[in-house]
Amino acid sequence: MCGRYAASRGPEDLAGIFGIEVGVPSAQESQESQEPNASRESQETHDSQELHDSQEPQGSQKSQEAREDPGPLVPDYNVAPTKEVLVVLDRPLKDAASPRPVRQLRRLRWGLVPSWSRSPEGAARMINARAETVHEKPAYRQAFATRRCILPADGYYEWDTGREERELEVEGRRKRARKQPYFVTPADGSVFAMAGLYEFWRDPTLPDGHPRSWWVTCSVITTEAETAPLAVPPQEGPRSLADIHPRMPLMLTPDRWDAWLDPRHTDTAELRELLAPPPEGLMRAYPVGTAVSNVRNNGPELLKELSGPEEGTLF
Repeated sequence: MCGRYAASRGPEDLAGIFGIEVGVPSAQESQESQEPNASRESQETHDSQELHDSQEPQGSQKSQEAREDPGPLVPDYNVAPTKEVLVVLDRPLKDAASPRPVRQLRRLRWGLVPSWSRSPEGAARMINARAETVHEKPAYRQAFATRRCILPADGYYEWDTGREERELEVEGRRKRARKQPYFVTPADGSVFAMAGLYEFWRDPTLPDGHPRSWWVTCSVITTEAETAPLAVPPQEGPRSLADIHPRMPLMLTPDRWDAWLDPRHTDTAELRELLAPPPEGLMRAYPVGTAVSNVRNNGPELLKELSGPEEGTLF
């Protein structure tokens, strides 16, 4: 599964990696976003409304300049459910001369709220969608057909739960407390492009035109963890991703990005082919401090590699 990850790349870096056309702030705006008094809530609301309006004929008229600025997020080394995250997606722009999908960098809330939900209360439980069933589950199937995205990350955290606990999880039974955290990341230092979905939800308690009336949320697609040896294993401990946890985020290699993001691709059978696991041997995993287990902790020190598991955290 994916319950925490790190995302330190800025919008400018992501623009170069993914070929972003819309959503990269200027250097001055990036600096202002770092100031203590800068408020991100109003921009988050604005971005959600703009993304919804970008293909809606009844959306309010906005300027092109406003539509292009989601306001950057600061580096986050402990991304947790319900946080705002940067997401790459392709979607036509409202009032554009061409209906072609445009590659955008947008800020969405992690934890998908289906369009038919009565409330957003279940979002924290819908941070992941299983690759094996995403095409048929009511909460995900429409988004899978037309609203796919990529969540850029440095890598993700997973906790070594031990063989017995992993067996209980596979059986769907209650788990014990998590133990030693590991950071999983591409061995070559490239971006970890997690396959995702996004969805629009209209808050029925708010009137039309209210700045918080529309939510745009997302979910990470997961698949079975690799059983092949890690490209760079830790000095001691797990030798494969499956040794840490039975699930992992589905990483999309660059050759699949365009097909995955294109909303014009709606054939379920062809889309499911894109859910095949990436080539083996691309990942490394290493133990990190248990400070990451507390969502209030954040900073590059969370990624510091330990020489071995912390004493007393394994069983």
